[in-house]
Amino acid sequence: MKDLKALEAAVAVSPDNIPLLLLLATGYVEAFSFDEARERYEQVLRLEPAHPVAKTGIAEILNLSGKGSEAILRVEQVCAESPEHAPAWFLRARFAMAEDNGAEAREFYDRAVSLDPALSDEVFLKKIREAGGRKGAGAEGGRKRILPTDAGGNQAGAYRDREDADDAFFEAGELAEGASLSDIGLEFLQKTDVNFERVGGMKQVKEDIRMKILYPMQNKDLFAAYGKKAGGGVLLYGPPGCGKTLISRATAGEIKANFLSVGLHQILDMWIGSSEQKLHRIFEFARQHAPAVLFFDEVDALAADRKDLRTSAGRTLINQFLAEMDGSNDANDGLLILGATNAPWHLDSAFLRPGRFDRLIFVPPPDTTARAEIIRIMAANKPVTGLDEDALAKKLRDFSGADISAVFERAVEAALEEAMKSGKLVPVTGKNLLKKAGEVKPSTRRWFESAKNYALYANQSGFYDDVLEYMGITKP
Repeated sequence: MKDLKALEAAVAVSPDNIPLLLLLATGYVEAFSFDEARERYEQVLRLEPAHPVAKTGIAEILNLSGKGSEAILRVEQVCAESPEHAPAWFLRARFAMAEDNGAEAREFYDRAVSLDPALSDEVFLKKIREAGGRKGAGAEGGRKRILPTDAGGNQAGAYRDREDADDAFFEAGELAEGASLSDIGLEFLQKTDVNFERVGGMKQVKEDIRMKILYPMQNKDLFAAYGKKAGGGVLLYGPPGCGKTLISRATAGEIKANFLSVGLHQILDMWIGSSEQKLHRIFEFARQHAPAVLFFDEVDALAADRKDLRTSAGRTLINQFLAEMDGSNDANDGLLILGATNAPWHLDSAFLRPGRFDRLIFVPPPDTTARAEIIRIMAANKPVTGLDEDALAKKLRDFSGADISAVFERAVEAALEEAMKSGKLVPVTGKNLLKKAGEVKPSTRRWFESAKNYALYANQSGFYDDVLEYMGITKP
């Protein structure tokens, strides 16, 4: 921001300096201040009406502002008026990829790189190839060609250059569509080996899941008779480290469904439209393997309130997520969408409407019985002596599973330090565990401090009544 102020001061002194105006406009774009950026680009065009950099910049701003159609028309005009301006061709390639047109994207990309080799981008080129954009593909860019093989089954022929060889690799179908989604960091859907018996405590949470998820999924015909489909969306919320991911896997195990866990990094992409495509492919893959549980961890990052977003790209992705949950284009019958979040109040309210994440389940810190069971599991493969699980569990009130693990880590480190000095195995004692328990503060308390405010003052719908009940607070 200081640099922008300095540039503004320089422009005030030299208002006709085009390079300075373009530098300031670029700075505003990077700061997501699109109105200010466009104003500076327009200032350039008043000085030089055909300036291709300013015109291309305005096209990019229009696209980032959600005006994709106008942006495409603008950049096409730049390419017609200034055919030697490489960035316009590159931007046009990005727009073509956003429409999943690999053939056109490759044509525009090749034109851009031929004009300016510095624009070469192997990551982007790989995406173009995956969309069917082969070198010289023309109108048949979407077809898949299998290369001829010799008698030994090896692909025959030599390639003129590295790019031709790379194109041949993709054309041969090495990344077959819908295979495993490994190209976006996802593994094959797996049958989870975890069920409720292997999850300690959480009795009330399990019962809520049975009533809201398991029984509808296990009695599809009965629910169909009432016009209801199995599946839908459920939001698990609560303090971090309390087992939301584990209970999600166990839910899939209970209904013997495929389980696919999706992280934010597996969806977000720097290229326009790519994130939406990835999200759609993930939903399609899960639908094809129903019954399936599609689990989104930290879903608040993917489904944030659109009012808080400054870029249209984030809002477009949220709209895509909503459309996939609605099943507007494809039925989600047999697909259970589970979201986990520590901050449900940060979700866009559209996600909490009927048919989406309309069922909320509070996952509190483990109770005394669950904490004792967690302690037994953590002590099982360690040299622990004199352990009173119940006494330690009572001392660890409000501790999450992750907090209990931290207590064990500290006790083990202390025992290891003694063992290194003596050269002998030093056991982890129950007394030392109790001591270390006093050194660790439960991470859940900070969460409850924030949650209390939302539950008391932003809870008109009653979504967070379970939080108040857990804290022993009467709703005003």
